[in-house]
Amino acid sequence: MDLELRHLRMICAIAEAGSVTKAAAALGLAQPALTTQLKRIERTVGGPLFHRGRRGTRPTPLGDLVLARARLVIPAVNGLHRDVTAFVGSARPGQFRIGATNGPVSGGLVQRLATAYPNSPVTMHATWSADEICARVLDGRLDYALVGACSPSIPSPDAGLVWQPVCVDPVWVLVGAGHRLAGRDEVPLAEFAGERWATAPGDGCFNDCFAAACARAGFTPPPPYEMDVASCIDLVAGGAAVVLCQGIVRPIPGVVALPLEGSPLRWRHLLGWDPAGPAAAGGPEVAALAVQSYLDVVAIRPRFAAWLGANPGFGAQPVTPPLSAARVSRR
Repeated sequence: MDLELRHLRMICAIAEAGSVTKAAAALGLAQPALTTQLKRIERTVGGPLFHRGRRGTRPTPLGDLVLARARLVIPAVNGLHRDVTAFVGSARPGQFRIGATNGPVSGGLVQRLATAYPNSPVTMHATWSADEICARVLDGRLDYALVGACSPSIPSPDAGLVWQPVCVDPVWVLVGAGHRLAGRDEVPLAEFAGERWATAPGDGCFNDCFAAACARAGFTPPPPYEMDVASCIDLVAGGAAVVLCQGIVRPIPGVVALPLEGSPLRWRHLLGWDPAGPAAAGGPEVAALAVQSYLDVVAIRPRFAAWLGANPGFGAQPVTPPLSAARVSRR
């Protein structure tokens, strides 16, 4: 693993907070996810960066060295990002460049933007990596990030973007039509103990959140197969695995989406942008169009729409002042 800017920001956050737990809350991460990332960073640099004791977390001599360099590098790179974003925005006006991970909103948002702004090109960069998208927004190659994260966390909290929630979906489970649970209206997560799982790749904390939900349900899942979405569906249809999915998932022949009792996992889509970049002024309007795009999809999913009607708090989210990492940590 190469040492990246986001790793330096994590190290600084831990030093400033005085504990990994407090730093995770400030960054909008699950504590186990930050601990795992810190161990990877320490392996990369060749030694421990922090002493952990009753009085909190203190830098080691190696940690002091890395922190001294990080506190010089981070402001310099932030300034470079601002200058590049301003230059690119002034040189290439009138565009909507969006990066998106897999979700229900991107197609409709492209259509709505093209309709509302017929003379402004709309481009979409699709990838499984939210971190990659956030990096592209910060360096001016994209205007907006349309990505997902476990609720209530935010993607790449150390990136410095602000976020507008678009929707909050329950996480359901896809099973084959012949699965033993396929006829149920909803199923406790515990009844999936012993199943094989498959998942699409991602770089957030979802796998950690899933493992924690399984632990609360009384079992430990085996490591999931990680593969593209189409291959996951093939495994489910063939009865070889089950897959976690968003409740708004489209109907798929041979596959059934089952709600989880009590909705132990939640997934939300967010639109993010650089608050210092030229696209920031249009952020709320683009977010509103994203919400409308989500509602368009709900309208053609009657089963999911009925579920939303019986479960307040899920579904489309009102456009409000965008979230930062600090605001998320207080929610």
